[in-house]
Amino acid sequence: MSDAWWTWVGIAVAVVFVGMGAWLVLASRRDARAAASRPARDSFRREEEAPAPPKKQLAVVLNPTKLDGDGSTQKATIAGVCADQGWAEPLFLPTTEHDVGFGQTRQALEEKVDVVCAFGGDGTVRAVAQEMIGTGVPMGLLAGGTGNLLARNLELPTDDLARAVTVALTGRNRHIDAGWLTLDPEDSHLDEHVGEGSSTGPARHAFLVMAGLGLDAAIMEDTSEQLKARIGWTAYVPAGLKNLLVERFKARVSIDGAPPMTVRARTVLIGNCGKLTGGINLMPDAEPDDGTLDVVVIAPRGLAAWVSVAARVLAKSGRSTQTLDRYRCREIEVHVDHDQMVELDGDIIGEARHIQIEVQPRALIVRTESGRSNTAA
Repeated sequence: MSDAWWTWVGIAVAVVFVGMGAWLVLASRRDARAAASRPARDSFRREEEAPAPPKKQLAVVLNPTKLDGDGSTQKATIAGVCADQGWAEPLFLPTTEHDVGFGQTRQALEEKVDVVCAFGGDGTVRAVAQEMIGTGVPMGLLAGGTGNLLARNLELPTDDLARAVTVALTGRNRHIDAGWLTLDPEDSHLDEHVGEGSSTGPARHAFLVMAGLGLDAAIMEDTSEQLKARIGWTAYVPAGLKNLLVERFKARVSIDGAPPMTVRARTVLIGNCGKLTGGINLMPDAEPDDGTLDVVVIAPRGLAAWVSVAARVLAKSGRSTQTLDRYRCREIEVHVDHDQMVELDGDIIGEARHIQIEVQPRALIVRTESGRSNTAA
């Protein structure tokens, strides 16, 4: 064979080796890029072993006097529902004689719990709510009192603790209004420990259902707690009969800054909700989230006039007459000619001659079953 032939063979072999070398280089670069883009096996293992997110927690501000015995059964029911829903062990914060729920609620909020429940009567509910207004943390209601006024107005369970806890954990948020009562320190005499421990002091108090001055407060003052515990809301009847024909008082009432009008009254009621103890719907147009307060001035002079007032209330009449006037407002100021008992959500706070009340719209979140009541528009 000629030298030329061997020359071409050498060139062909060289070309083959060069091609194979180039292919190997490109293949190794592709493998390197793929290895770089694929997570390491250890990274999968770390993701699988990442800790689970912390469980949600419920705090319960409870009035020990409303518990059965030592409360172990009720606490176990609450803890059981929390466990069933995948929540952490609940935090129980008992009230005391000198702090009916204000400080305990602030403690719960400092613990960054997800829901705060009030377990007790209307006074416990009001104290817890007052500290929770504007916080954005939902409040649950575990009815433990005689009236349970807010729970009834929001159509929440009042006789099934497990169901009430379930609503508090899984229900829908409803933003409701709060009423604020401001007292003139020079014209008021508060009962002992009223407002003690609150963040607003003794001159300013929140309410969620109704504030009253006059007859209704006197009835509540004269009603025995022991009798309420035995026979429920009918315990108010004897006190009502006793105070039915007490002397009317003179009041100057200013609505939304308008010039004051002078009225004779037995009671002045300012409501955020309309239903009272016993299912009486005194303010049928009241809604807890409409940004307004409903006012009723009741002024019958004798038994016949009282019968007329009762008939109109039972018929849910919205008309105003000389014996029952109705107003709606965002602010109201009342001056009376002599000291009158004042109540907030069924609790007596003392006596006063001058009160100012205003509404704070949609300031409190309450866990409910449907978000709105069946009667809401």
